[in-house]
Amino acid sequence: MRKRIRGLAWSAAVAGAVVAVAASGVVSVGLAWTQVPAQLQPPAGEQLMLQVHAKGEQVYTCKGEGATFTWTLKGPEAQLFDQDGKEFGKHFAGPSWEAKDGSRVTGKAVANAASPDAKAIPWLLVNIVSHEGSGVLSRATTIQRINTKGGKAPAAGCDAGRAGQEVRVGYSADYLFYAPK
Repeated sequence: MRKRIRGLAWSAAVAGAVVAVAASGVVSVGLAWTQVPAQLQPPAGEQLMLQVHAKGEQVYTCKGEGATFTWTLKGPEAQLFDQDGKEFGKHFAGPSWEAKDGSRVTGKAVANAASPDAKAIPWLLVNIVSHEGSGVLSRATTIQRINTKGGKAPAAGCDAGRAGQEVRVGYSADYLFYAPK
């Protein structure tokens, strides 16, 4: 059996090695190896079951309290793609991830770490708190968001004159789904 991972042909044995290495905190992404911080590791007894790439926008709303106004995350709106670049599903406010087969998970962030890219949103560890439907996401229990690019709220521009307005900031990330062994 051969799998295509980001343009590379990998044998099942190599793919299995990637899963074993991922469990140790080093994840294969394209041609580079990504070191995932300790606080973002999935629980012991879980293994990598799926990796998807997200491309879309982080949506922020200008909100104020008194004289202080800040861009507040409303939620993501992104398309998800499998390792062959084919459409897998979508990611949206909740935060939720939905596969084309109708399976859906909603999560709650439990840990974060700054992205190595200072212009990018943080990396996350997300515990799945609810499942809907039956399909590829049905077994997932934990998600990592890594390799983020962009998506940060604007540093300025939110004031009384823009209260209630939205801004959309392009981003991309890799989401790794884990399930019990």
